[in-house]
Amino acid sequence: MAAPDHRLELRPFRGIRYNPAVVGELGRVLAPPYDVIDDRQRDELERAHLHNVVRLILPVADGAADPYVAAARLFESWLNDGVLLIDDEPALYVYQQRLGETVLQRGLLGAVRIVPLDAGAILPHERVRPGPVADRLALMRAMRGNPEPVLLLYDGGGPATAAMAEAVGEPPTLTAHTPDGVVHEVWTIRDADSLAAIDADLATRRALIADGHHRYTTYGYLRDEIRGAGIGEGPWDFGLALLVDDSVAAPRVDAIHRVIPALPFDEALSRAAKAFSVEFLPHTEVSRALEVLASAPAHSFLVSDGERFALLTDPDADDVASARPDDHTEAWWRLDASIAAVYLMDRLWSVTDGTDDVVAEHDPVTVLRSARQSGGTALFLKPAPLGDIWAVAESGDVMPRKSTLFLPKPRSGVVMRSFAADSSTRT
Repeated sequence: MAAPDHRLELRPFRGIRYNPAVVGELGRVLAPPYDVIDDRQRDELERAHLHNVVRLILPVADGAADPYVAAARLFESWLNDGVLLIDDEPALYVYQQRLGETVLQRGLLGAVRIVPLDAGAILPHERVRPGPVADRLALMRAMRGNPEPVLLLYDGGGPATAAMAEAVGEPPTLTAHTPDGVVHEVWTIRDADSLAAIDADLATRRALIADGHHRYTTYGYLRDEIRGAGIGEGPWDFGLALLVDDSVAAPRVDAIHRVIPALPFDEALSRAAKAFSVEFLPHTEVSRALEVLASAPAHSFLVSDGERFALLTDPDADDVASARPDDHTEAWWRLDASIAAVYLMDRLWSVTDGTDDVVAEHDPVTVLRSARQSGGTALFLKPAPLGDIWAVAESGDVMPRKSTLFLPKPRSGVVMRSFAADSSTRT
């Protein structure tokens, strides 16, 4: 079992929530996570409501103040004006996303103890980049809290899951409808016996960071920064997280595709044919072509110039084996994304993933349009099975860059957390 301070621990906290009496329909003040919002979406969210949370998570400068200071001042003013309310007592929050009668995701919102990622209780599946960490650190430092959660998965089925199921049998304390048709519902768990059972259950488990690697890394930097100032332990030893039992309501894992603008389609096929079987597809719709890809064997890929589609299958097994990098595990080499990056793109196409020569994009229609406009090649991948993602993380490795997209993402602004409000949980 992990050391007491390295185990999976989710503590109750005093949540900060929007006041419906002031803001009206809550769906208009929520936003997707900061890292999936482009400039157009940010403008739309700002116009949707004066108090939309995008003004906090993606702030702009206010006069002479830098944007992060502006966000902190705005956060404080919303608290003072009653736009945001602080719950009287600490709680764990059950947060459910539902489309019609289908539960898309259900998890516990709480303050997760920040533990080293090599300690075994919380596992990463991708690397982080300095820029986003510096950005989030500046924001959280100014706000003295966590405006949006990371998404963690665990294989549960125990008392924590039972407590969630019991909670959702009652009317929710918060309901919001967002434009995508999703209903967001929140319940609170404050009963001491339930909280103790959840704590004991989670202490024996490990979690996977599905979304929010940069935010989780930022949590650790901010904790170390505050401790380095001689303040000691406190709410900064924890970070806001949504913990989802993937045995009950696993999120959908989508693939992230590629466009190689400088690689003509016919040249891509010619090079690929040295190791793959190439089959032209009669379909002209990407949805139909992706259905063919979904039923194809492992290490199959779909390529297109925006008009034509071809399926690449049955790569040369010996040649593929010879391309495996020495610094990656067997679990990593089983991934289609790994074969695509190292074997197909690097070895056969002489293109390096992660550079300006390759564009990563989730939306298939956008991928096709980009390939057509650039005269290049679109490369479509299958989604990685969740079990394979777990296997890579448990092997101590990380996924290839931009290879997974977990959906749905928790909406920002449902419940927020500040160190000042959460001081009652200080140990």
